Amino acid sequence: MRVATVNVNGIRAAQRRGFARWLARTAPDVVALQEVRCPEAALPGDAFGGYHAAYDAGTRAGRNGVAVLTREPPAAVRTLRPEGYDFTIARELRAAVDQGRYLEVDLAEAPVTVASVYVPKGGLPAHLQIPERMRERPDQGAAYESKQRFTHGLSRHLQRSRRWASARGREFLVMGDFNVAHRELDLAAWRRSKNAVGFLPAERAWLEELIGPRTLVDVIRELHPQVPGPYTWWSWLGNSYAADIGWRIDYHFASPRLARSAVRGWVDREVDGVRISDHAPVTVDYELGAG
Repeated sequence: MRVATVNVNGIRAAQRRGFARWLARTAPDVVALQEVRCPEAALPGDAFGGYHAAYDAGTRAGRNGVAVLTREPPAAVRTLRPEGYDFTIARELRAAVDQGRYLEVDLAEAPVTVASVYVPKGGLPAHLQIPERMRERPDQGAAYESKQRFTHGLSRHLQRSRRWASARGREFLVMGDFNVAHRELDLAAWRRSKNAVGFLPAERAWLEELIGPRTLVDVIRELHPQVPGPYTWWSWLGNSYAADIGWRIDYHFASPRLARSAVRGWVDREVDGVRISDHAPVTVDYELGAG
């Protein structure tokens, strides 16, 4: 089973840059999308080829939005709304219910539950905000605290959903843009990024607690244990992309048995010489039944 995740940074823009060509060339069985930024009714008619799309654009026009593409209609679709679960949604996630940040499906063709997540970018804590060094207006740590609330709630949600999937005989896979680089290998300029959003101590500690050999496994890191990156995001500004000064913030986190079945994982930096987004697709081949 070939599975991919990509933050498209606007599905209509990604289509113009070659998303359809990437989709046809890579031929994944499942694709998790983030930042689709488009109401379902406004999607181009050929947006997803012959794939079935479970889609949650959220209510914020031109922002966020997640989807999961599958070859067969999924057996079930769930968001952060309480419908469909037999457990309570974490209270920290209630503010994000209509933001288009999380969607999961039960695959019909395999005993796997697949989720797509888009974690907020966040901001700096108040004590690190120096106005003359910031591009954004200081917010006294409001964006930082909002991200902290979301990630704490997401941890509980993923734990509950993974256990629920296991109780029903399903493996669990959550993919997407987590907006956090876990370790020094996960960003090129880590020495000057120690106080940067996405590499803050609390953010890294959150990922450290989220993943583990008995809970959720970082599949790409298991396949490429000592490789810098492979990076998945580069700024549009300057020469970051050409110099490969990137961040690895897009992940496959899988239940242990599913992670052991991964045989190949890679990042597609571009399609025919064109970047389809500021993020790159991350694709893994899983041999279901192995491990």
